[in-house]
Amino acid sequence: MPISLMYEEENYVVLEANQPEQFMTPIELLVKLRRILAQQQYDLPRDLQKLSSLDARAQKLRDTYCEYELSPGQFIQWYVVRLEK
Repeated sequence: MPISLMYEEENYVVLEANQPEQFMTPIELLVKLRRILAQQQYDLPRDLQKLSSLDARAQKLRDTYCEYELSPGQFIQWYVVRLEK
C-alpha cells in the first residue's frame, strides 16, 4: 500500500544542457516553465494547447511531464526530490 508522504512534493531538481543542476521549489519551477511556455505559444504539445491560460499550461507541464523540448536537441528536465533537513 502506498504511503501518502511519498507523493508530497518538496523540491525539484532541474537539469538543462550546459547548466549545473538546480534545486527549485514547486513555485519556482512553475515560474520557470511559465516563462518558457510564454516564448513557445505556437509550438506546444496538443494536451497543453487545449488549456486556455498560461498558468494552467505551466501547471499541467510541471505536474504531468518531466521533460520538455526547448528546441531540437535542447531539453529541460525536472524530477521531484526530497531534501533532508
